Amino acid sequence: MTEKTCAACDCPLDENTYQVKIGGKAVEVCCDDCARKLKEAYGSAAAPGQG
Repeated sequence: MTEKTCAACDCPLDENTYQVKIGGKAVEVCCDDCARKLKEAYGSAAAPGQG
């Protein structure tokens, strides 16, 4: 069995995970801080007015 890791920091995930939707795809992160960082990174990478 493969071990799941956080989409933001690659730490091993336990049963307490957060799901974040990025570009229509749900990813799992280990904590609220990683969820916030991932959303900010995606928001800054997305071009305004596109979509």
